Amino acid sequence: MTQKRITDNLDAMMGILPPHIVERLIQLDRSEQLLEVILDLGRIPTARYTDSEVALVEQEITHDDLAHVVERIGAFDADNRAGLERTLHRISAIRNRRGHIVGLTCRVGRAVYGTTDIIQDLIESGKSLLLLGRPGVGKTTMLREAARILAEKKRVVIVDTSNEIGGDGDVPHPAVGRARRMQVAKPSLQHEVMIEAVENHNPEVIVIDEIGRELEAEAARTIAERGVQLIGTAHGNTLENLLINPTLSDLVGGIESVTLSDEEARRRSTQKTVLERRSPPTFDVLIEIQTRERLAVHRDVSEAVDSLLRGYPQPPEIRFLDERGQVHIEQAARQAQGAPANHKGLRRQNTGAPEASQYAPESLSSAASPAPDAAPSRPSRRQPVRIYPYGVARNRLEQAARRLGVPVTIVHNADEAEALLTLRAYYRKRQQPVVDAEQRGVPVYVLRANTINQMQQFLADVFNLSADEVPVEDSVEPILQETHAAIQAVLNGERSIELPPATAYVRRLQHQLARDANLTSHSYGKDPYRRVRIFRD
Repeated sequence: MTQKRITDNLDAMMGILPPHIVERLIQLDRSEQLLEVILDLGRIPTARYTDSEVALVEQEITHDDLAHVVERIGAFDADNRAGLERTLHRISAIRNRRGHIVGLTCRVGRAVYGTTDIIQDLIESGKSLLLLGRPGVGKTTMLREAARILAEKKRVVIVDTSNEIGGDGDVPHPAVGRARRMQVAKPSLQHEVMIEAVENHNPEVIVIDEIGRELEAEAARTIAERGVQLIGTAHGNTLENLLINPTLSDLVGGIESVTLSDEEARRRSTQKTVLERRSPPTFDVLIEIQTRERLAVHRDVSEAVDSLLRGYPQPPEIRFLDERGQVHIEQAARQAQGAPANHKGLRRQNTGAPEASQYAPESLSSAASPAPDAAPSRPSRRQPVRIYPYGVARNRLEQAARRLGVPVTIVHNADEAEALLTLRAYYRKRQQPVVDAEQRGVPVYVLRANTINQMQQFLADVFNLSADEVPVEDSVEPILQETHAAIQAVLNGERSIELPPATAYVRRLQHQLARDANLTSHSYGKDPYRRVRIFRD
């Protein structure tokens, strides 16, 4: 466990405050817990600590007190924030209708080395991480430390909108290590700087603080599709908060209302309007910062969102620090209403087949399984598997088995099955064959759609097939040929060409082809109409 080391440059903050306020702060002698000093015109100045708020002096703040501070700090940007050169402190202004400053929030910025030990394995995993938490809980501090750690081995670029990560001035604070920092002239231009960072500076990791606008969410998705690791923050306490936020819900895949036909609604025994996840999430892992020493981790955002929309959200993994600074991890007891005690979601793998972006089966082992996280036992490739397809087209399942050359026996009696294969709608409604299979300890696999490609992915998982053994969907080749033709046209003089809408997997291939040809490509629109445009610089 790394010993935490804190750098706060508190002397610089004291140097800009009025002398009588500084004197009182020194008397209180609680500098390690100090968060903010509040100076509002005509009111008593207060200091906010980690556990309380204290009135400093009985003397009300005057225009002279505010001017004393403003004269000693840098210029305020368009977002009414200023800082101190080579420090992490932030001074935010409140203005009246005429633009005059009538209040100041002087926040103490600290570089805390060792604060990311609790999630260092996630940071170094290469997955994109989104940090959620209320203001002041330590999101930016953790983000800064993550940038420093990753910069020791990777090319890291920080998009610093308000100079909170790298500090005020042209030279970044030492707390960001070797990471490079790009400042943003106006907060409204943050999304453009995010794209510029990827196009001009060849980063492996992009660090972003306070994603708060729709354009920034779209830029984050474009960056993720190019294979760059993202580490960002957003305001909000839980995944549920983010999911119902219309501006930021795209970060976790978004939701859309789907209207079913009368026949389909009757077949599902559900309402005609249901909620579905709109697209793959931009961030792979979501971390809810509950306190500075306690986090809730959703390791698979897509699975967490799907479970939430199904009506029985899966509890997150809990991580916390004890009094000695040791990290403790409590694995989520993945039990939900009507679901088996043990649940292991098969994570989507980019196997080279386009259906990988569409197939997200859930392997549901029964309560009789020997270990909570144990996956259903998988037979050897030579051993036939007896599968009972419930609501799944048997002829398509047979065709998928023939394509892969695996021995599958389709049984007509669920009691004879070694595995049950069904669709998401049937599993959600807890149909009787599904419940019976779980009670007997038979693994249940859930498909999103009744397609051969998803059945192939299911069989590939059951028989432990490698990516090379799973055939690529026939429909992808024409799309890639069209992409090659578009690239050639741009190389021959066309300014830009927009390709038809495609899945996230296909868009990644299109971006890669454009990059190999030294061309620029962006993604536009929202799924299922999101598309790639290729153009010259």
